[in-house]
Amino acid sequence: MITGLDHIVILVSDIAAGIAAYETLFARTPSWRNTGDGADRVLFTLDNMTLELMSPHGDGATADRIRAVIAAQGEGLASICFRTGDIARMHRRLDRLTLRPEPVAEVESRDEVSNATLSWKRTRAATEATRGVRLFFLELAKERPLSVRSTVASITALDHVVISTADPERAAALYGARLGLDMALDRSHPDWGRLMFFRCGDLIVEVVQRAGKDALKDRAHDRLYGLSWRAADIDATRARLAAAAVEVSEVRAGRKPGTRVLTVRSGTCGIPTLLVQPAARV
Repeated sequence: MITGLDHIVILVSDIAAGIAAYETLFARTPSWRNTGDGADRVLFTLDNMTLELMSPHGDGATADRIRAVIAAQGEGLASICFRTGDIARMHRRLDRLTLRPEPVAEVESRDEVSNATLSWKRTRAATEATRGVRLFFLELAKERPLSVRSTVASITALDHVVISTADPERAAALYGARLGLDMALDRSHPDWGRLMFFRCGDLIVEVVQRAGKDALKDRAHDRLYGLSWRAADIDATRARLAAAAVEVSEVRAGRKPGTRVLTVRSGTCGIPTLLVQPAARV
């Protein structure tokens, strides 16, 4: 039913600053710009998903709601949207799962630069039924244009999105049994807690129960936590980011055998961010 992760939404107070940050991080240009219904929206479309930056624009209910969220929580991850090939069937399944989906809405967007249009159908599960994480489901009429690479050592795709939980069993029931994502890994370690990987297209939804002081205390609500992006050559990407005055760690071995990772400590709009070079295929 779910074919992949369509997009992730990040709320920012200054759309121009958000664009500059992710143009630098990705070494790609925005693929879509749209203003309307109280918000500025800018898309970066990578090889396997889209990142949407959203900021308040003007007055109205939507703009006020975005400002209220940013005032309460700061900039950062707001929602994730799964891709489906049949939104009507998806809606029926969500209803049977008692996730209380909103009626399917038909939406159209026009790019301010090219004047091209995109259309899609979407629904949203009730947030109180999805453990506090805003989950949308979308059927896209046609693929979005890809973001153009602006220089070498660009980011290619999303590797995983991280969701923090204090109740891993209930979180696993939501993403695995109810939404139907395939669990690829369930591993615990006394130093960093419990990790569960759910396959979603060619990327991973990672649900983590952290140990010690970083543990989430609210057992009823999960939280969108961080993002990990793929880099084909992580050493070249690190050099590019360091030259652009982005604070990055040294490259180190990842937890998955054969991978190499680094932490991005600035220029992410406050989102914990990791870059990963996937293991070489044998």
